Amino acid sequence: MKTKILIKKLKSTGFRSFVSLAVFTSVLTATVPAYASSIAKAVQSDVRAEHSARDQYRHPQQTLEFFGLKPNMTVVEIWPGGGWYTSIINPIVQEHGKYFAANFHIFEGSPNYYKKSLDSFKQKVATNPVYKGIEVTEFHQTKALNIAPESSVDMVLTFRNVHNWYMGDGDLGVENAFKAFYKALKKGGVLGVVEHRMPESLDQVENKRSGYMKQSYVIAAAEKAGFKLAATSEINANSKDSAQHPKGVWTLPPRLALGEEDKAKYLAIGESDRMTLKFVK
Repeated sequence: MKTKILIKKLKSTGFRSFVSLAVFTSVLTATVPAYASSIAKAVQSDVRAEHSARDQYRHPQQTLEFFGLKPNMTVVEIWPGGGWYTSIINPIVQEHGKYFAANFHIFEGSPNYYKKSLDSFKQKVATNPVYKGIEVTEFHQTKALNIAPESSVDMVLTFRNVHNWYMGDGDLGVENAFKAFYKALKKGGVLGVVEHRMPESLDQVENKRSGYMKQSYVIAAAEKAGFKLAATSEINANSKDSAQHPKGVWTLPPRLALGEEDKAKYLAIGESDRMTLKFVK
């Protein structure tokens, strides 16, 4: 729309050369990423209609455009869970790229939901066309670190997972995770991180169980593994979220861990404030 308005203005000021106008229009069009249409199509697809209600908080189209996802990429998603992002990413790379789902690693003493989630995901891979072609691997921050063949991946994506590795194994868990991602990526490959954001004024250790992480902590951990911070974005920011709630981030929707207690208050806040970070190997 802005392009059309600009062209009209140019015509009205004497810019009437068809050739010049065509060249100018092509330059404007070229500024839109070529891969944006494939992302938009996947986000708007009816196959993920049940998930789309949360787009207002997760901004999948803007987030994936920011990370630079392209149809010919080999991509690893860490702990895809119920497949919220899978139903967007795999259709994009299904024909010309590759999708690895680094799912839960099952071990003695692992939470019961690990196996339930993994079995459910594998069932989707076996029966759902949206999941066709996915290769399921495993990841755990101390027990399973080979998410894909070494130096074979264009992009690693992790959505709201860093706090789990930190809660489970502290600094070691986070450092192991970023090292594993670095190992899998090609030189120049991208690591995209979305995580619940803790205010820098709070103490990370004291708030370890909150589900929030300080952005400075996450950046430092990635850089320690060898990554370079390429860009940050406020796409998934929420200024209403103080990150200080009775049951941590799970107090907010969609979990609403307090049930009916102050439900309207937490619905008004919405989902958590989140950092969105792009790193490069």
